[in-house]
Formats: sequence, C-alpha cells, structure tokens
Amino acid sequence: MRRFRFGAVLRQAESGKQWAEKARRLEGSGFDVLLVPDHLVGPRFAPVAALTAAACATTRLRVGTLVLANDFRHPAVLAKETATLDLLSDGRLEVGLGTGWMAGDYASAGLPLDPPGVRVERLAEALTVLRGLWGDGPFTFEGAHYRVRGLDQRPKPVSRPYPRLLLGAGGSRMLRLAAREADVVHVTTRVRGDGAGPDERDGGLAAYLDKLRTVREAAGGRYERLELGTSVLQAGERRAEEAWSAAASARLEDTPQVLLGTRRDIADRLRHWRDEHDLSYFVVHHERDLGLLTPVVEELAGA
Repeated sequence: MRRFRFGAVLRQAESGKQWAEKARRLEGSGFDVLLVPDHLVGPRFAPVAALTAAACATTRLRVGTLVLANDFRHPAVLAKETATLDLLSDGRLEVGLGTGWMAGDYASAGLPLDPPGVRVERLAEALTVLRGLWGDGPFTFEGAHYRVRGLDQRPKPVSRPYPRLLLGAGGSRMLRLAAREADVVHVTTRVRGDGAGPDERDGGLAAYLDKLRTVREAAGGRYERLELGTSVLQAGERRAEEAWSAAASARLEDTPQVLLGTRRDIADRLRHWRDEHDLSYFVVHHERDLGLLTPVVEELAGA
C-alpha cells in the first residue's frame, strides 16, 4: 500500500518573518512538502530563494518546486542552484520540473515559446544534464539543445544519487517522459500548445483515468517505484472558475483535482484514489483551502 503524502503550494508573504511562520505552521500540521511555483508574472516569490528561507526556518519539512520551468534556466545553472539548496536543507529538496508553458511569462520576458514537442525534447536533455552534473566527476554532454564539456560542479547534492525528481505532466508526451524518468509523476491538466491556458478538450474522469493508464504503460517495470500525485485545485464547496487557469471546475469534479463535500467526504475520496488508482501524493494548490484540508492531512498523513 502506498503511503499518503501531502504538500501545499505557498506563493508569497509580507515579510521574511511571515514566510518563516507559514513554513513552520505547515510543518506542524502534518504536511510533508512546501512547494513554490515558477512564473515570471504575477505575485509570487522566486522559488530558489523562497525555498532556502523555508528550509532554514524548519527542520523536518521538505521543500520543492511545482514546477520549475525548464526554459527559464540552463540546466548547468539549475544543477548548481539545486545542489546548493539540497545541501543547505540537509537533503530535504524535491526538484519539480516542467517544460514551461504560460504564454504570458514568455511574452513579458521576450522569450520564444517553442512548440510543445521542442520543449519536451529540451526538457528530456535537461534531465540528462542535471543528473550528470549532480553525479561524481566531470560531465560532458552533446545534444541538440545543450552542450556541456568536462564540467565538475561543487557542491554535490547530499541526496544520493540525486534529489527526488518530480515531473508535472498533462499531455501524453510529458506523461510518458515522466513515467520513464521521474521519481514522482504529478498528473496535471493538459495545457494548450500556445500557452494561453488549459486545453478545453481535457477534463473529466475518463480523461484523467486515461492519463493514469498512460503512466502505467510507459513506466513498465518501474511503475511500482513511482509515486503518483496531483494538485487539489478546489476543496469543500463548488466555486466559479479557478484564477490560476480559468479552468471550469465542473469539468474536473469527478477527478481528485476537485474534492467537494465535508472533510469526511474528502478523506474517503482520497482513500479511494489511493486504494483504487495508486495516487498517494496530494498537493493543496491554494492557501484558502488549507483550513478545510489540514484536519484531513492530519488524519491521513503517512497512513
């Protein structure tokens, strides 16, 4: 039986003191991981600095990204940053990666938004570079997108052989890549190729179960070692469209991304998704839902 784990996305605070208090409150509530997203636009902290502060304010809580946009950083730079953060957190880092997708980020920063296939190929190369640079000795790589020549970075991560790696995936290409390469497959809503928002064709129970089947088939013999997770976008009461993506929540009500009902209803649904479909890592996407979900986390964490 896969054990439950719970994470929460925190985006910002009014001061360093308030940020540290948020992290310690999360740690004391049974949550396993504090997660920070990675976008260039909008009110949110930069992930590496925020996670370093959170790690320094806590002792047990793991810290991670949901998810770093691969296009924003060369993997050699990211390898250095994450190795340092893993060391400073005493091995509590979880590295969440994605291709990058939000059109507003790219347009505002003057970055080219390549087609999805190119971004996925580039991420696959970045994973090779990251693992190579996290490993011992000099590393050389020659790919279509990245070239590294005899680079031996220090420090190395204290997590061996490397920090826990999560890939966020909603489309079939990313799901297959995550199944082959990740420690954690975080199943998300598929987004449009132009980065304008969620793909309107995605949603509902059948589509979600198809994603889980894709992961299982692509993972093959490593499936039992994978942790499967997802984001809880809405909990408790039915609401209007979610601000993060303008996704109509009604399309997701039969999936674990929307958990309606009482705390008992929600706990029962989480057990169902864990016991019947192997999903065991659930991330609270909005701070507004922490009040409702914290007692559920306290009940189920580690069970």
